[in-house]
Amino acid sequence: MDYTMKVIARIHSDFPEKFGIPRQSGLVPALRAKIVFEPEYRNPDALRGIEGFSHLWLIWQFSAAVRDTWSPTVRPPRLGGNERVGVFATRSPFRPNAIGLSCVKLEGVRHEDGFGDVLIVAGADLMDGTPILDIKPYVPYADCHPDARGGFAAQGQDYLLTVDFPPELLVRVPEDKRQALKGVLAQDPRPAYQRDPERVYGLPFAGLEVRFTVADGRLTVRNVTPGESRQASGSAQTGQTDAEKRKDML
Repeated sequence: MDYTMKVIARIHSDFPEKFGIPRQSGLVPALRAKIVFEPEYRNPDALRGIEGFSHLWLIWQFSAAVRDTWSPTVRPPRLGGNERVGVFATRSPFRPNAIGLSCVKLEGVRHEDGFGDVLIVAGADLMDGTPILDIKPYVPYADCHPDARGGFAAQGQDYLLTVDFPPELLVRVPEDKRQALKGVLAQDPRPAYQRDPERVYGLPFAGLEVRFTVADGRLTVRNVTPGESRQASGSAQTGQTDAEKRKDML
């Protein structure tokens, strides 16, 4: 029997495009995002009891990666983009059902005029406007497995860049965004196959364009300017989008 899943909400985040989004949720705890429910689901009773949980699972759609075909193998950047592994051994978006899964910290529930109760979450790894299909509580006794193996994804999981952010450039970033931005940069936003120390990269973040270079394990911010007007194919508030991060790795 065919079944059509409904979009219940969309997320507001500081990432207008996929570049720079952390590889996984929770890697940058300082990141804040807002989940706005679609009008049909703006019923406060649907959130009754949710504040008793510290973390939530978000089930969401790789809407820009939806296609009629799929590949049984993919090339994870974590392996340099040269080695193929089975799609079900990765979190690649190029799968039979373009669904993503993220664990986020629930910071609180806030009522906003015109949008009802919204969720404020931390550590989200989703592009602005990503459609959310379901939200479930994280249950520690069942969901936490400290002895679990991480396969190839465990390689270099603790790798971080040293971030050199000149004070005269850092002041151009809103104070409440600075810690999150530095956390994103430390995760090394570059594609795994790009390691040119002379190349200047541009990261769109929270309405800014952050230019940086990377050499010898150190990321140096070169400039911070107002970002170009970028709009995910929609917004979490209007309910019109076709954008999210395309994860190619675990």
